[in-house]
Amino acid sequence: MNETNSNRIKNLLNEFDNILSNQNSQVLDIDFANETILITGAAGTIGSGLAKLLIRYPVKHLILLDNAETPLYYLQNDLEQLSKQNISIVLSDIRYEEPMVDLFKTLKPSIIFHTAAYKHVPLMESNPYEAVKLNIFGTKLLADLAIQYQTKKMVSISTDKAVHPISVMGMTKRIAEMYLEHINKTYKTQFVITRFGNVLGSNGSLIPLFKKQIERDHAITVTDSDVSRYFINKDKACQLILKIAHNDDWEYPILTFDMGEPIKILDLAKTFIKLYHTNTDNEIAIKLIGLRPGEKLHENIIANNEQLKPTRHQDILYVVKNQQMHSKSLDLSSLQAINSYQKPSEIKALLSTYCD
Repeated sequence: MNETNSNRIKNLLNEFDNILSNQNSQVLDIDFANETILITGAAGTIGSGLAKLLIRYPVKHLILLDNAETPLYYLQNDLEQLSKQNISIVLSDIRYEEPMVDLFKTLKPSIIFHTAAYKHVPLMESNPYEAVKLNIFGTKLLADLAIQYQTKKMVSISTDKAVHPISVMGMTKRIAEMYLEHINKTYKTQFVITRFGNVLGSNGSLIPLFKKQIERDHAITVTDSDVSRYFINKDKACQLILKIAHNDDWEYPILTFDMGEPIKILDLAKTFIKLYHTNTDNEIAIKLIGLRPGEKLHENIIANNEQLKPTRHQDILYVVKNQQMHSKSLDLSSLQAINSYQKPSEIKALLSTYCD
């Protein structure tokens, strides 16, 4: 590991410490005083990060929706201590049409931050039916209702795993991207997709796992000595997402962030041990466990038929299709017809036909 990579990793881990201590001093030039904002997956890492940022700025009405009762309850308690904003806490599920129609009719969101998703790759390999229903059709329902009820903008959170996907999670996120691309610029509602890598310190992610393993004096587990990933600070990601929502002049529907070069997980593990392991009586080992189902050695932020193009905003880049590529119509009826009794391999094979 060279000195440049070592310093990058140390900076990432310092950012992780800042996340744990809730240090976030940057002030953004944004104002949503006339906007009713809906955040789906509001109790998750990005959703709650957006909520805690937005309460620092003028917002007409903030709607926080999640189907996870306990995390949503904790978020509600946190915000009650911090904000006097007009906030609605909604325990519901974006897969269910009736409550979603009622929400759009009564609360009339003008901007949507769509962060709700099933994201854990190995888990979705064995539960593809649920991934399809939430990641694809939950997104579709939100988008269709946004059009019907004249929402101004929907910002959907995607992932680098949607690029040349091999996993159920990646395939479902790519198909969701394709649907939003297909309907964008056809209606008044603007659809914007933000595609980025692993979120530093997110729920169930790598660094909190390393921390827990060290605290218990367990070996740190790494899937492969060559595996690498893109990383982004949660607060930086949330700030950039808010900037995207605040501006209307996006030329292309897919955006990504400047995350630097991918980092080898083995290097991250070694640096983490040096910085966080204080029990000198017990040496922490690194155990290679092999790639899990659906995982790649390396992720990409753009596909072979895409290129990056700068925007006028620092750290935000367009993902642009090559000129010879044309968007095709998207018929989701075969995916709509799947059932929970089908073999995971059958559902995954069907998903792959959309991502060729």
